[in-house]
Amino acid sequence: MFGWWGGAVVRLRWWVLGAALALVVAGATWGAGVFGALTGGGYDDPDSQSNRAARAIAAQLGQRDPDLVVLWSSDTLTVADPAFRTAVTEAVAKIRAEADVAQVAAYTDRGAPPTLVSNDRRATYAAVYLRAGAEDGRAAAYHRIEPALAAPGLTTRIGGLVAFTDQANAQTKKDITRAEIFSLPVLFLLLVLIFRGLIAALSPLVIGGIAILGAFVAVRALTYVTDISVFAINVITLLGLGMAVDYSLFVVSRFREELANGRDVGSAIRATVATAGRTVMVSGLTIVLALSSLLIFPQPFLGGMAIGGMAAVLVAMLAALTVLPAALSLLGHRIDKLRIPLPQRGRPGAGWARIARSVMRRPVLYVAGVLVVLTAFAAPFLRVEFGGFDERVLPAASSARIVGERLAGDFPGGGENPITVLVTGAPAGALAGRIAALPDVTAATVTAERGAASLITVTYPRTLSGAQARDLASRVRDLPPPAGAEVLVGGRPAIDLDLLESLAARLPWMALIMAVATMVLLFLAFGSVLLPVKAVLMNLVSIGASFGVVVWIFQEGHLEGLLRFSSVGYIEPSNMILVLAVLFGLATDYEVFLLSRVREEWDATGDNTASVAAGLQRTGGIITAAAVLLITVVAGFATGEVTVIKTIGVGMIVAIIVDATLVRALLVPGTMRLLGRWNWWAPGPLGRFYSRYGIHETDPRPPAPDRQPEPV
Repeated sequence: MFGWWGGAVVRLRWWVLGAALALVVAGATWGAGVFGALTGGGYDDPDSQSNRAARAIAAQLGQRDPDLVVLWSSDTLTVADPAFRTAVTEAVAKIRAEADVAQVAAYTDRGAPPTLVSNDRRATYAAVYLRAGAEDGRAAAYHRIEPALAAPGLTTRIGGLVAFTDQANAQTKKDITRAEIFSLPVLFLLLVLIFRGLIAALSPLVIGGIAILGAFVAVRALTYVTDISVFAINVITLLGLGMAVDYSLFVVSRFREELANGRDVGSAIRATVATAGRTVMVSGLTIVLALSSLLIFPQPFLGGMAIGGMAAVLVAMLAALTVLPAALSLLGHRIDKLRIPLPQRGRPGAGWARIARSVMRRPVLYVAGVLVVLTAFAAPFLRVEFGGFDERVLPAASSARIVGERLAGDFPGGGENPITVLVTGAPAGALAGRIAALPDVTAATVTAERGAASLITVTYPRTLSGAQARDLASRVRDLPPPAGAEVLVGGRPAIDLDLLESLAARLPWMALIMAVATMVLLFLAFGSVLLPVKAVLMNLVSIGASFGVVVWIFQEGHLEGLLRFSSVGYIEPSNMILVLAVLFGLATDYEVFLLSRVREEWDATGDNTASVAAGLQRTGGIITAAAVLLITVVAGFATGEVTVIKTIGVGMIVAIIVDATLVRALLVPGTMRLLGRWNWWAPGPLGRFYSRYGIHETDPRPPAPDRQPEPV
């Protein structure tokens, strides 16, 4: 199949390249509009009780949380000074005159609560409610009224959900630009060193550009039918460029190898697609299936990130299987033109040959040693604490973060995240009394009433941890409702409780989807029952090490200065779910690279030990080069200002380093040496199924289920 595909691409190369050019033009024009089509938020389950409570409170009692929070402050004036009060009064009047504004609450209003003024009396804020209901409409309204928000003579900062989303979008674009400025020149330099020529070095970057622009087109089209998170852009660029470079490196290296073996250009393309192309397809599908497991979660944030990542990887895979072979068929031997006169290296693969021989001689020592090291890396994950997502993911200088931190630290009650209880159909007084009697509750007060609906606001000591606040929300829910009443419990602790319960309920299904999909795909690729199981276990070991480092850095606050972030003392759980899917796919990526060459050698020789050693020798350099290139891509994003993407970037870097060195170079070959011929064992029916329907790279040897494992 793959050899035929390579021949078809050669015959249709001009059509393929024309289609690629059209995709690039569409991506650079229409697809670039994806930045304005993405949304913020989406971190909660829309059908959770806390979300239903928020919607019901807004519908029955009016919107409680403002769209914008405008903070005015002064270093010299207090709110009692006439100049301060006049500036705020005039600013509030201008805001209320805007057609997009439905309501404004300010300290200058008669009967305004004292919570609108800071403890030092040098700052105040106005809560602004917009008329637009849809998120896109609120964002557009914010930009229209932004000039009216300033108060002359005072420092003005803007926060709230709408401002947070807007600033996150702007910071995402800035981070992407900086990442590309950083990574592309370094990538090109590394590619020149790896390929020792300019023409060969350019091909992965071209495929990366096609992957990113093609994914922009796909994702913008999908925004018409579903909401996709603004942070998906980072994942698109990261995975699109990273996987395109990986796949191009593998394809170009194999093409040059086939040419060096004396093949003509056409047969070299067919052989390259039949071998490296098949590996690329298996790897790409594995990553896509891993990311697709995120779609079972109801949080739009995870679904949107999955869609963005899947689009990027699919386009990168297809470009490497079509555009790149088409371009190579035109370049032919000119792929080696413009060579760089670098010092000659030693015999290719000599170092990896020595490593392979060492691992084959002492597999138990290597396996045990690597597992001890990885266990030490994973240990901090045992101390993981989960918490919610807020403005602190933004840079410290962003106005939305400054406003959020000022409200929490400088205003009366600003650090409180009360539990809200909506009671419909019965008086709320009796329930408020029972809530007030619960341990850890400081007050439970009916704060709003309209018709049959009442709102109880429940406060608790600020010293409670996130887990204790979630437990309190759970205990409030467990109280029996008044007769004939419907009770909905919301607020930040309830939102966090619902998020953790939602993720925990679906996490086993996600793991099952990833494991089963990976094992089925790897069986079809390699015809083994044990290797796919071992691959899943190796992935978990690698990911566990990465998770431990993420907790050590982002929860416990190590390396804050170096990485330029502020630890909040916990990890946002949906972010870790996303990292799990990405890392599972990437870990399988290098597994496929190694096993493909080992299987090729096994089909040719039938000698397991020799096949494993030869596979490591032939792919060790390529996997290392691919890892260095991918780390370069990821490093550009790990230095970004948004903590969500920084966490993904750091987790990926750790996982790539661990995976390409300890796991794929030592642990996997060591375990394969110990398993011997059982690596390739499959029961009779499965062996025959693989022989007939498997994704073959070469003609497979007849299945031999009665083979015994070779002596260790």
